Amino acid sequence: MPEVLSGLKDALKKFLGSTSPYEKSVEEFVKDLQRTLIKSDVNVKLVFELSKRIRERALKEKPPAGASRRDWFVKIVYEELVRLFGGEEAPSVIPSKKPYVIMLVGVQGSGKTTTAGKLAHYYRNRKFKVGLVQTDTHRPAAYDQLRQLAEQVGALFYGDPGERDPVKITREGIRQLASQGAEVIIVDTAGRHGYGEEESLMEEMRRIADAVKPDEVILVLDAGIGQKARDLARRFHEAAPIGSIIITKLDGTAKGGGALSAVAETGARIKFVGTGEKVGELEVFQPTRFVGRLLGMGDIQGLLERLEALEEAGDLEKNVEEMLSGRLDMRVIYRQLRQIRKLGPLSKVLSMLPGYGIQLPEDPEGAKIGEEKMDRWMAIIQSMTPEEMEKPELIEREKTRLRRIAYGSGTSPEDVKELLTYYLHLKRMMKQLKRKKKLLKKLQLDQQWPA
Repeated sequence: MPEVLSGLKDALKKFLGSTSPYEKSVEEFVKDLQRTLIKSDVNVKLVFELSKRIRERALKEKPPAGASRRDWFVKIVYEELVRLFGGEEAPSVIPSKKPYVIMLVGVQGSGKTTTAGKLAHYYRNRKFKVGLVQTDTHRPAAYDQLRQLAEQVGALFYGDPGERDPVKITREGIRQLASQGAEVIIVDTAGRHGYGEEESLMEEMRRIADAVKPDEVILVLDAGIGQKARDLARRFHEAAPIGSIIITKLDGTAKGGGALSAVAETGARIKFVGTGEKVGELEVFQPTRFVGRLLGMGDIQGLLERLEALEEAGDLEKNVEEMLSGRLDMRVIYRQLRQIRKLGPLSKVLSMLPGYGIQLPEDPEGAKIGEEKMDRWMAIIQSMTPEEMEKPELIEREKTRLRRIAYGSGTSPEDVKELLTYYLHLKRMMKQLKRKKKLLKKLQLDQQWPA
């Protein structure tokens, strides 16, 4: 997708280097984005919905303290593009059982048989014993093509050129390959000659699926079909909601963005993308990585990490304000622990927050927390009842509660006691901080209004 890559990278570079007012730069970027995505065959409605979300967020959202509006805009664009192409979560590709049967379906010309070989190579590289089954009784060359791919990648192979019933071939192939120890079995089914014949394709898919009950059915789509992928993927997804998608030939077409966004719109899961002709050119589809390439992730990775840290610091400041207001319980400590894992010791972070630039008391014994200890403490808090989270003192008074929490969290009673000690120390520390902050405020007021 060279045109999309260069188009979005150039648009972002232009935005960051612009000397125009922020609002005008946003509008110029949105127009560049629209031109690039529409040229790449992304649905016009999707493009304008995306543009609207980016524009609204860019003009309404306030960046965290320490971040510029232009830097924050880059994060907005990144998040909205990830959403367009399927969300942040990467698909699960590790087989949940052995043998694990994958059935590939797709129209003729989508690269299905080649993809079967690529999948076999992918799992072979991850130390799985793989078997390939060829069930295409319509295309004479399919048998030899898949057999050669099996030899190339070191996979087991089954096919029966004399049998005309694909259901029988599939059933026997799975039986024989499983008996030879295959852990992942990939079934390559017949295709059809055009995108108007998908009904017969679906019917054959259903017959085979009903007979052998595959663990996963994957639809293989050529990236070049662009927006047509939407209807085909939707119909497939409705017929087999357990299914997922592989997009092939993503490297050689400007319409890849159309195929990816169209499939993502249906709710079907894009699992792999083919990025070239060689058997090793198949990769797990991760929307965050894909969008990173579109925007030139090497240039903005540091920016995104810095913005995330500033957001966390802002959240921690709210958490501290909550503690200073008198509300300190285990729920507040749980949120604090999650934030400290990213930002460092509480005293260090407080000293950098606006309004807290004062010398804090020494961290109490136990406040310098390692990651392993934080994991234990978070597990302990998750094992508490709502009442215990709100009133941790109950745990000290009733030893049965302490033992129950330790058992439920897989920790020791000593770990629970240590967390309670931290809670009490932190409570005292917040009282001291509250007094110091009041004193600082009074001193500032006295300087403004001298006697």
